[in-house]
Amino acid sequence: MNTIRTEWLGRIGDYVPAMLLRVLLPLLLAACSASPAAAPTASAGLDPEAAAPIPTPGDHQAVAVFAGGCFWCMESDFDKLDGVVHTTSGYAGGTVKNPTYEQVGAHVTGHREAVHVVYDTTKLDYAKVLDWYWHHVDPTDTGGQFCDRGEPYQTGIFPVDAAQEATATASKTALDTAHTLPGPIATKIYPVGTPFYAAENYHQDFHETTPGRYNSYRIGCGRDARVALIWGT
Repeated sequence: MNTIRTEWLGRIGDYVPAMLLRVLLPLLLAACSASPAAAPTASAGLDPEAAAPIPTPGDHQAVAVFAGGCFWCMESDFDKLDGVVHTTSGYAGGTVKNPTYEQVGAHVTGHREAVHVVYDTTKLDYAKVLDWYWHHVDPTDTGGQFCDRGEPYQTGIFPVDAAQEATATASKTALDTAHTLPGPIATKIYPVGTPFYAAENYHQDFHETTPGRYNSYRIGCGRDARVALIWGT
């Protein structure tokens, strides 16, 4: 996202053809280095630099929180799951209260980019939401996700109660023992109640408000290609 290290070039080269990468790289770098103020806000009238509101779940609704690399992409992926009511990009797992994007991107707070998911419990249970999460990340990557490297982009699960913690632990164990993925599961399960902080307004629904930049970034980063390679189509 705002910090791209040279390590990703070797990794992305494994699953993005060299010619395609040459074409997309300028677009990717432009998307990642562009000023945040240039991005439109998710809702007119909101301060783009202010933290977005976090919705409170209503009747027959519950919350799940995950880290899976770029939160723009995580929002987009969960918005496609029938039964998801709302998604919010943000930060979780660090030691600083109310962190900013610049702080998290500087790798000094310990936070991961994360997504807060409100879902309809009449359509989904936590196990199904968790399964969707697994199949949209590379849970074997210890150093980040796709082209984004470093702690802010590592995977993580943030259970909101003991039941979610138990479900996540069992699911992670099952994936590890199945030995169907290219390595052990690196995804960390955090303690129950780990705080989630909403990201700035300009990050919310970025795939909808700024589709050109978002699509250039997602394609160039090789996210979908890597997920298909690991999980199949």
